[in-house]
Amino acid sequence: MESNAVELRRISKSFSANGKVEKVLNQINGTVQTGAILNILGPSGSGKSTILSMCNLLLAPDEGEVYIHGKEVRKWNIPELRQKVGIAFQSAPMIPGTVLDNLMLPANIHQMTIHHPEQYLNKVGLPTSMLQKNVQDLSGGQKQRLALARTLVNRPSILLLDEITSALDPSSVREIEELILSIHKAENTTILWVTHDLEQARRVGTECWLIVNGELVEQGTKDEFFSSPKDDRTKQFLAKGMKALT
Repeated sequence: MESNAVELRRISKSFSANGKVEKVLNQINGTVQTGAILNILGPSGSGKSTILSMCNLLLAPDEGEVYIHGKEVRKWNIPELRQKVGIAFQSAPMIPGTVLDNLMLPANIHQMTIHHPEQYLNKVGLPTSMLQKNVQDLSGGQKQRLALARTLVNRPSILLLDEITSALDPSSVREIEELILSIHKAENTTILWVTHDLEQARRVGTECWLIVNGELVEQGTKDEFFSSPKDDRTKQFLAKGMKALT
């Protein structure tokens, strides 16, 4: 396997709104090594989620190339790509029905046979007795765990997490973090984690990027990022974030 799970080469992306074209990403270059946990930080609207969406071709770049395990993303067969590169969102959208209905969704899409679906509930700390429960009766934390379990059905080698704990209470946040770290340890899953939470980034990341106005202004190890940032915009972002915590 390639040493780099993800590589971005001169990525740019624009969107049109109200007759205006807005550039949300501008010439992004970066690599994510296999097995890394990359936290992608930055102000709201800076382009963080757009980066994730390009890694499993929910969006395509206007310019530049995205490589997944050494292969340009547009050369992948899309179902195969989305098995390799799983994504979980903040909202944890569910289809009407039971926990089992939701858990089996990716298997049905990819025509896979899952003989023991309860194993995926075990992976995320949900009781197997919950399989026949209606998803409407789940708490926010339980839905987020189910969304992760559903993503894991495909056994992705890369996991994209978009603000998945931002709507949860502090104890549920820690539980989800521990769950992700245990998955990472067991599977050596490469994780790209968009978060607005600096303390979370300190707890879970191995690498950090800062995106400001569509530009990648800082990248490095977690320790480098927090203790010796190079760019003034990073210093300002961290100072503002730490001030908000006090």
